[in-house]
Amino acid sequence: MMRYEKKIQFREISLNITAWIIGLIWILPIVGILMTAIRPFDEVINGWWRFDTFTPTFSNFFDALNHPTAPLINGMKNSLIVAIPATFLPLIIATMTGYGLSRYHFPMRKAFIITVVLTLALPQQMIAVPIFQIMSTLGLVDSYLGLILVHTAWGIPWITFFMRNYFKTLPFSIEEAARIDGASDFQIFYKIVFPNALPAIASASALQFTWVWSDFFLALILIYSPNKLLATQRIPLMRGVYHVDWGLLSAASILVMIIPILIYLLLQRYYVKGMVGWTIK
Repeated sequence: MMRYEKKIQFREISLNITAWIIGLIWILPIVGILMTAIRPFDEVINGWWRFDTFTPTFSNFFDALNHPTAPLINGMKNSLIVAIPATFLPLIIATMTGYGLSRYHFPMRKAFIITVVLTLALPQQMIAVPIFQIMSTLGLVDSYLGLILVHTAWGIPWITFFMRNYFKTLPFSIEEAARIDGASDFQIFYKIVFPNALPAIASASALQFTWVWSDFFLALILIYSPNKLLATQRIPLMRGVYHVDWGLLSAASILVMIIPILIYLLLQRYYVKGMVGWTIK
């Protein structure tokens, strides 16, 4: 019995040590970026891990926000202009679509679901040229509306799949009782289903917002005007030809990461509960 208990304790200790090591490996690059961002250039030129002198400063953050050629503050405003509608539009459409797929049966329903799932594996690089050609034909190149429409179209399939799976976990008996009482389909969805789906909606909105905010590829092929560039497009422009200020780039990267982190912190009480939407049924 004692040998068995020691074996369990040894296993738990080993798992904890392994988890701590993996955690440190994951967090080490973040620590490096933070140390580089809050220190002057001459202190990190030979490595951020050297602490012969340590003079914390926020000058890199202010310099990134007010960069002379690529001010990040304007890029963050532009990113919000794209990310907010590109989060709400697919969320509204896909939530209703996911509910319909989870509750109603119609011809070719399974084929439609399979098509939705297959689009999740479609790489953006594969359809970059068709996207550009379509947006160019519509006159939406170098337009926030064109980028919003692309992100909306890209978000609808995975949010539909996500919400459909979540709605499958909700009991159908409450909806049947409301329908017997004379409630319409819209009333059932708005007053019963929607409030119970808030955890999944919060999870989907956090993921969609993060992906749109962090996007670089689609913005790169659709947005060109210097005053319209998004936050992710402006960071590479801060790198000089003959001189690279790593503190400035690190500070800019942290500033761009802050918004998605705040979103997760605000929605964390719902986020984990809504992750059931990734289960396949």
